[in-house]
Amino acid sequence: MADLEGKMVLISGPSGAGKSTICRRLVQDPRVEFSVSATTRKPRAGEVDGRDYHFLSPQEFRAKTAAGEFIEQAEVHGNMYGTLRAPMERAIAEGRVYLLEIDVQGANQIKAQQIPGLFLFIAPPDAETLRKRLVGRGTDAPEVVERRLAKAEDELRERVKYDHVIVNDDVERALAEVRALIGLDG
Repeated sequence: MADLEGKMVLISGPSGAGKSTICRRLVQDPRVEFSVSATTRKPRAGEVDGRDYHFLSPQEFRAKTAAGEFIEQAEVHGNMYGTLRAPMERAIAEGRVYLLEIDVQGANQIKAQQIPGLFLFIAPPDAETLRKRLVGRGTDAPEVVERRLAKAEDELRERVKYDHVIVNDDVERALAEVRALIGLDG
C-alpha cells in the first residue's frame, strides 16, 4: 500500500443514499479512522462509550464547546451532538484518513471554518430509487419515509457545495470511486 497523506474526509448525503454502507466499507482499511461523535444523550443498550459515541454530561459538553473543542455541533431532539477536534488532528498527524459521516448542516459548519478536507456527497440515482431503498429497509413508518424524502430534496440542493458528488447506482462502483478520490486505491 502506498503512503497516504493524512486528511479529513467528510461524507454526506440523504438517508438511503448508501453513505453508511460506504463508510463501513472504508473503515475496513486500517489507514481510515472513523469519527466518533460526542453526545449528551444517554447510551442505548449495547452502546459503548468511545466506540459508538463519546457520552458526555450536558455540563461537559458545554465546557468543551466553550473551549473550542468541537469542529461542529448541533442539537437534535433535545440532545447535543458534536465532532471533537483532537481525534481528527491526531489521525491526520499520523498520516491517516479521518472519516466523518455527517449531515449537510454539520458539513456547512466545517466548511465555514475552512477546515481543510475532501467533501464528498453520496447521492441516489433518482428519487424513486431512494424511495424504494427507504421503504425496503422496513424500519420507518410511511410518514417517516415521507419526511426523509422531503429532507432529501433539501439535502440534494446542497450537493453543489461539495468537492465531488458520487451517484450510488451500484455500491461497489460508488465505493471504488470514493476510494480513488481519497487515494486509498494505491
